[in-house]
Amino acid sequence: MTNRVALNARLRNQKAKAFAGTFVQALKFQQIGRLPDAQALCNDILSRFPHHFDALHLLGVTHYQLGNCQDAEHLLRRAIAADPYSAEAHCNLSAVLLAFKRYEEAVACCDQALFIRPDYPEALSNRGGALTELGRFEEAIDDYDKALEIKPDFAATLGNRGAALSELRRYEEAVASCAAATEVDPRHAPSFSNLGNALLGLNRSNEALESFDKAIEINPDLPAAWLGRGNACFNLKRLEEARAAFRQAIAIKPDYVKAFGQLALCDEREGNIEAAIAGYDRALAIAPDYLEGVSQKIFCLDFVADATFLEHQEARRHWWQHIGAKIAARCQFPRVNNLDPDRPLVLGYISSDFRRHSAALVFRPVLRSHDRSRFRVICYSCSIVQDEGTEEFRKIADLWRDASRSSDDRLAQKVHTDNVDILIDLSGHTAGHRLGVFARKPAPIQVTAWGNATGSGLPTIDYLFSDPVSVPPSVRHLFAEKIWDLPCCITVDQKPGELSPTDPPVLVNGYVTFGMFNRTSKISEASAAVWAEILHRQPQSRLLIKHFEVEDEAVRTRLSDMFRKHGVADRLDFLGSSQRHEHLAAYAKVDICLDPFPQNGGISTWEALQMGVPVVAKLGNSVPSRVAGAILTAVGLDEWVADTPERYVEIAFKHASDRERLKTLRHELPGRILASSAGNAEKYTRAVEDAYRSMWADYCRRSS
Repeated sequence: MTNRVALNARLRNQKAKAFAGTFVQALKFQQIGRLPDAQALCNDILSRFPHHFDALHLLGVTHYQLGNCQDAEHLLRRAIAADPYSAEAHCNLSAVLLAFKRYEEAVACCDQALFIRPDYPEALSNRGGALTELGRFEEAIDDYDKALEIKPDFAATLGNRGAALSELRRYEEAVASCAAATEVDPRHAPSFSNLGNALLGLNRSNEALESFDKAIEINPDLPAAWLGRGNACFNLKRLEEARAAFRQAIAIKPDYVKAFGQLALCDEREGNIEAAIAGYDRALAIAPDYLEGVSQKIFCLDFVADATFLEHQEARRHWWQHIGAKIAARCQFPRVNNLDPDRPLVLGYISSDFRRHSAALVFRPVLRSHDRSRFRVICYSCSIVQDEGTEEFRKIADLWRDASRSSDDRLAQKVHTDNVDILIDLSGHTAGHRLGVFARKPAPIQVTAWGNATGSGLPTIDYLFSDPVSVPPSVRHLFAEKIWDLPCCITVDQKPGELSPTDPPVLVNGYVTFGMFNRTSKISEASAAVWAEILHRQPQSRLLIKHFEVEDEAVRTRLSDMFRKHGVADRLDFLGSSQRHEHLAAYAKVDICLDPFPQNGGISTWEALQMGVPVVAKLGNSVPSRVAGAILTAVGLDEWVADTPERYVEIAFKHASDRERLKTLRHELPGRILASSAGNAEKYTRAVEDAYRSMWADYCRRSS
């Protein structure tokens, strides 16, 4: 809200003019921060002249400045009734409505102000703020740009423009705009905070932290700056500092949804899943449409032992009801694709993981193996991180689109313009997903697959690639998508050719070595108890846990404490991160891998089998708890799949005692994998292509 309240020159009678001196004194008090004194003088005027525009207007401004927005709205509406042609009053009312989160009304107030005064920068800036909150970022930036043409040194507008640019992933421009704001006004704390957020978008966390600290130095009561500081510390793996910053943000703003969500993320990172879900629920109780909170809760449910298919899909349905459906309601793309069922099809793949990432090992072999005479592949890359893996995907794609800085609206429009026939989501609800694009339905057919093939909850996504083990027929009615069975829900890239299985180490060591090469957060109390029982039943056996997370002493301590309760902490070995070649070679140290539950391994299960190491897995009651079982079943290792903890122990004990069978499997498994439709990239891709062709033929029949 502008603090300049002009003396109204349109006083209509001598009685009103008699109070001009009193009003000027009230205005002076307001300008020097003596707000109660200003209010007393305004109330004195209004007691004798209730329709005095300037007194109503100024009194409304002071109430807003003191945080009394309800009184401010009432007084400003009275002022507008007294003088409907005051652009200032309409503009100031828009600021109050912004505080109430009544953004559509705020836009209407700004429109009225601009009708009266088209070159009013404050009204343009306020409308930009309202449009930003409505997610109409392109329009917001247009308004900010117009305001800056009129008033180039408008620090708040420059900073807010940077925030809108960050929402559009145009981070370099955002940094420039926010930096300009801080140069215009070195004491404008929100601009430093917005600058920090833009720097976070560029993965420049140390610089971002400096910017947030500057904002806090200027204004210690700015909750957004504390939230940003927490995010920067989180990225820098300084979790205790992150927690402290998030708590401070909440202390200042008790209903700060994002701060509650980030606190829950800290719990999630430390493996405290129950606390994390409680935190997300608390955030969603305040704001059911909190996008990150819904997706993070969905991710967390993968780790909950007794979470069922129903609970998992209800969480996804929440995303649709509170977020996706609103997006879909305002987006309609005309269908312009050629309905020839036999022509080459255009496939669009959307992912933030076209880089060196475990998920890429699942879908890269499919993209690489596509028959280019029948399919044209477009990759829409949504990550600003690029590495040698990115370059490989660039070479695979027929057309490469860098969508890392594209808004969902812009990306959806690009997909439609590219005439994509089938659009494939490779992320599900994992970090960097673009489900907002899929809610807009820019392609005639949409599929979710591989990267996180657990269901999206979006009715605008037609199909989910899976298999009968991962999604049994009895629960398929719970999914928003139609289940399309492949040989397995996921496949994997081939191991380097020079790596060959060795004999199982038990033949040399004299004792069995079990292995777990998954994220340590997947090691639940239940799986630790079962593994401890296995170790007790196999004297001298050891458990090798390999993951980069064990390089953190706190993680090793947590795991040791977990197994100490079962008396086997002294039988743990740890290995940290390594390049993929060395990572696969490390399986030579393991006789049998133990798959975690409730969240199973995926890539790790395939890689163990490729290196000749069998895996014991347990089936659960959700997709994430059945993936390893699906992989083992797909390659004929059903006997290694348990349905109870007791059976899990029995399977491990039985096979650990049969050293000759372990040796045979060690050298047999790699060939079995290559011979299977699930583990052979060419065979698997042909099944995928047959699915695409059938989907397209069905669409053409229905649309003709």
